[in-house]
Amino acid sequence: MAAIGGLLAIGRLLLFILVAVFFFCLLLVISVFYKSKERKLERGILLRRFAIRILHPILGSKITVYGKEPVDSGLIVSNHRSYFDPMVILKNNLASPVGKKEVESWPLIGSVTKTTGVIFVNREEKTSRTQTLKEVRLVLENGFSIFIAPEGTTHIKPTTIDFRPGSFVLAAELGVPVMPVAIDYKNMDDAWIGDDTFIPHFLKCFSKWRTEIKVSYLEPIISSNAEELISVSKNQIDQELIRFRKDWNSIN
Repeated sequence: MAAIGGLLAIGRLLLFILVAVFFFCLLLVISVFYKSKERKLERGILLRRFAIRILHPILGSKITVYGKEPVDSGLIVSNHRSYFDPMVILKNNLASPVGKKEVESWPLIGSVTKTTGVIFVNREEKTSRTQTLKEVRLVLENGFSIFIAPEGTTHIKPTTIDFRPGSFVLAAELGVPVMPVAIDYKNMDDAWIGDDTFIPHFLKCFSKWRTEIKVSYLEPIISSNAEELISVSKNQIDQELIRFRKDWNSIN
């Protein structure tokens, strides 16, 4: 069984790379035909969603969705388990995600993500965080959505850790809705934590026939008080994470 799982994971990795290469080539074509930066970005975001939808059946993800996915623009916030979180949440949602700076240097993946609206941040550098908030503000002011994991790091704790306030301060100031999302994986080994590197974790995670994921879209919050936005969204997400784990434990 282990050998079969290993071959399955390797096959999926190769298909993942082929899809990434194909869409990178499409993005290069777009850069030729669309001179406007805004049009390039718009097409890049749409292509990213299309690629994500193709990859889910390839990777064997089984997603159970609760609640209603956002239809209005705003700040989408979620807890953080894995690099795979954005692929789940952005399967149907069009948004510019905020990701960690290291991803920008990943071969191929970095190039594809950068040209599809991903905003990169080095959370350890104040200047990088400040620049990222400027970019986030611009996206929100133009009526588009941002997706961010305000915990700033992945973990396997049962509920969320402290949220970084920057994006919530912007949402409060601009009057845009904060849309909380809870995400969790049935197998906690699917979480990407510690010193895990991409390929070994990918092979471990996707050697299973199915990767079971729950995602819950919770009630949007609008407030001019950033602390209220943080408290309410954090509490909503925590309650869902507790419920997810109870549901999976009852099945086991």
